[in-house]
Amino acid sequence: MDLNSASTVVLQVLTQATSQDTAVLKPAEEQLKQWETQPGFYSVLLNIFTNHSLDVNVRWLAVLYFKNGIDRYWRRVAPHALSEEEKTTLRAGLITNFNEPVNQIATQISVLIAKVARVDCPRQWPELIPTLVESVKVQDDLQQHRALLTFYHVTKTLASKRLAADRKLFYDLTSSIYSFACSLWNHHTDTFLQQICTGDEAAAANSLERTLLSLKVLRKLTVHGFVEPHWNAEVMGFLHAVFERLKQFLQCSRSIRPESICRDRLEKTIILFTKVLLDFLDQHPFSFTALIQRSLEFSVSYVFTEAGEGVVFEQFIVQCMNLIKMIVKNYAYKPSKNIEDSSVETLEAHKIKTAFFTYPTLMEICRRLVTHYFLLTKEELTMWEEDPESFTVEETGGDSWKYSLRPCTEVLFIDIFHEYNQTLTPVLLEMVQSLQGSTNMEDTNAILIKDAVYNAVGLAAYELFDSVDFDQWFKNQLLAELQVSHDRYKPIRRRVIWLIGQWISVKFKSDLRPVLYEAIRNLLQDRDLVYLESMFTLLFQLLQEVTQCDTKMHVLHVLSCVIERVNMQIRPYVGCLVQYLPLLWKQSEEHNMLRCAILTTLIHLVQGLGADSKNLYPFLLPVIQLSTDVSQPPHVYLLEDGLELWLVTLENSPCLTPELLRIFQNMSALLELSSENLKNCFKIINAYIFLSSSEFLQMYAADLCRSFCELLKDITTEGQVQVLKVVENVLKVNPVLGPQMFQPLLPSVFRGIIDGERYPVVMSTYLGIMGRVLLQNARFFSLLLSQMACELGQELDQILGNMIEMWVDRMDNITQPERRKLSALALLSLLPSLNSVIQDKFCGIINISVEGLHDVMTEDSETGTYKDCMLMSHFEEPKATEDEEPPTEQDKRKKMLALKDPVHTVSLQQFIYEKLKAQQELLGEQGFHALMETVDTEIVAQLQEFLQGF
Repeated sequence: MDLNSASTVVLQVLTQATSQDTAVLKPAEEQLKQWETQPGFYSVLLNIFTNHSLDVNVRWLAVLYFKNGIDRYWRRVAPHALSEEEKTTLRAGLITNFNEPVNQIATQISVLIAKVARVDCPRQWPELIPTLVESVKVQDDLQQHRALLTFYHVTKTLASKRLAADRKLFYDLTSSIYSFACSLWNHHTDTFLQQICTGDEAAAANSLERTLLSLKVLRKLTVHGFVEPHWNAEVMGFLHAVFERLKQFLQCSRSIRPESICRDRLEKTIILFTKVLLDFLDQHPFSFTALIQRSLEFSVSYVFTEAGEGVVFEQFIVQCMNLIKMIVKNYAYKPSKNIEDSSVETLEAHKIKTAFFTYPTLMEICRRLVTHYFLLTKEELTMWEEDPESFTVEETGGDSWKYSLRPCTEVLFIDIFHEYNQTLTPVLLEMVQSLQGSTNMEDTNAILIKDAVYNAVGLAAYELFDSVDFDQWFKNQLLAELQVSHDRYKPIRRRVIWLIGQWISVKFKSDLRPVLYEAIRNLLQDRDLVYLESMFTLLFQLLQEVTQCDTKMHVLHVLSCVIERVNMQIRPYVGCLVQYLPLLWKQSEEHNMLRCAILTTLIHLVQGLGADSKNLYPFLLPVIQLSTDVSQPPHVYLLEDGLELWLVTLENSPCLTPELLRIFQNMSALLELSSENLKNCFKIINAYIFLSSSEFLQMYAADLCRSFCELLKDITTEGQVQVLKVVENVLKVNPVLGPQMFQPLLPSVFRGIIDGERYPVVMSTYLGIMGRVLLQNARFFSLLLSQMACELGQELDQILGNMIEMWVDRMDNITQPERRKLSALALLSLLPSLNSVIQDKFCGIINISVEGLHDVMTEDSETGTYKDCMLMSHFEEPKATEDEEPPTEQDKRKKMLALKDPVHTVSLQQFIYEKLKAQQELLGEQGFHALMETVDTEIVAQLQEFLQGF
């Protein structure tokens, strides 16, 4: 692509590609896509986005196409890779000037330079880092900032590389620029502090931006640039300086107005300081040992004493708490039970921790957490009154504990209480004791303190197991508090029911549960219904009344738990829910997470309804169809639960309907995904086979076989076994047509056997498949044997002999008794025979047969005779005990199938006797005797014992 002539054309097409008119936009995008692989295209793009006189939108698009091109075509091995000559020109052009005036474009250019650096720096681009280092020294504000921005993105990208050679290069880079990075950061930090003191906010804001960027660079260098950073004086000096700078910046925050342009950036910089410490602790716990004392003193001082008043803000408190938590929980700082097994570094860190966490310190942290940070705020109480749904979602922690204050304080409390429970248990119990008895309804603070203390007791339930008689507390105090109906006592009623939920799996007598159910029922505002019906009805009413998605999800979760717990007993009460779910599904079209909750509810509902779930098909099957269709965008959220629902629907289906059969059209694309959902896909395929193999295989066997052939080319061993198990089930259900339908797969199975497949679980499945073919479709086995002889260019008897020999040799790979008996039956089915190869392998066949007898024969203690324990003569309805799941329709189908399976209908003892008798008749007494002499005398003796009475 000639630069001069092409620039105008590319610029025109890029301009069209920014159009809002799809008739103009689409052809332009197609043209740009065609140019992606043209030599010179990226040089044209570079000229366009570095030309500041052009339209910003066009330049922005040029940068994006350039950046995407790096991902696809920069590496040497990529298809249509850029030439080395063009890449050299591009690298030089990218770092010629750092003067991009538009922030968003500047950021994108920095990112794309970093992408190139990831591949080429330093070997093909040695000049990059020196150029950046020189460029951040210039006096021009814009150039200095853009170079520093690029310096950060390059450092961040290089630090993320994980191969040993790349790590070594980054260590070398860090050692060469660390001193410069430290001085750069100190310079910008000092400049900012001076400008804040003189009141020059505009200049201070610029310096603070540079401080932030240089600190980001130092963070990456410090955390990822050294193997043992504690041996580097500059690194440890920088980390100690972080605490001093933090104090300075926190003091600065007092003098900066909330609306100031510096305020937000200042808080970001303070948080970045704490991230440096957290990252360093995470990556280098032993190097951090020298900082443990100072980190704890700093964090506890600002979070749990008056020192932090007026200067700390929520996200800073969260970060300090995370720092304390990571030190408390760090496994590197925990000595082994046998002290001699602990390293010197571990013992040193543990000693520092122990010296810091004295009784007064722990008591103060515990009391402040509970009576200060656990308290519901005025804002939370107002939200509860005005919008209880939003309050519930917020309070239960929509955000991660790492970033939201309330969950963060609770996690810190749990970790500290677990680590120092012997010290803190008396402190918490004393707080509980002080709150016994009635609470003054006019004293809001007393109510909030009680809520906070009860919260602490719930969080520490497992640690308090031996110290709290919860049953007595429930009867003497908590039950009465649940019955207080005063509106101001609402926080306590809510907290008590939560507290019981925390303790019920820890320590709660079963004979107290009826009283608890009555109390819960009263909280749900209805006194006239039986427990199950009332619970379900009231929960359903709540589901209809609430409006927020998150709340509906919580209620659906509880409904699902109730349905799962009571199973079939739920059937009389689900009519209203069954009618409502289609409406809720339709309303939640834009809320995929709510739809996931509906799918989970449907899974439990189908399991509870069993065969009656067929009545839900008009709603259920379209839901499954949508959730498992990979061409529909929602599948990204719904697929996992959709597959689970599909599976339980099949397992509980009494018969195959045309609509249920039609959904299987989704499976082909699912198998192509080869995702973590493959296991459920195979379970679904098996469920169809058990449900109605003839109809299902007639329609889909050819497609399945093709999919399996593709899958087996590139799949894990576990996946390979899953595919083979499907084939095995097909042969089990349909031994006549099954081998023909999956004929393309069987040669590879045969080859796997005679080649001695090295994975035992795969070999076992191979032998299971071949056993089915040999035993139940001898004619097809003969055809397969002839095909293999032709393909391998060997004699038919030679191949048969190799197969039997390998089968006998690898019998120990088979661990399932059913498959072991099947192998014995299959090899015995080759008898009687005059074939010299089979007679040559007669000893091995008898050995396997006797092994099979040992597996399946049990001795009748009264008669002293043996019987085959795998035989089934009639169908018995599977009975479930109270603790077991009731049998599904699929369980019943499997039982019926077993009644037709030779493994369960043919006595191995009888089969061996008949085959040996037939072989004897074929060879005559003398010939048969000679054949038996090839068998070990001990094996013969065992065989005779099993065949007594025949």
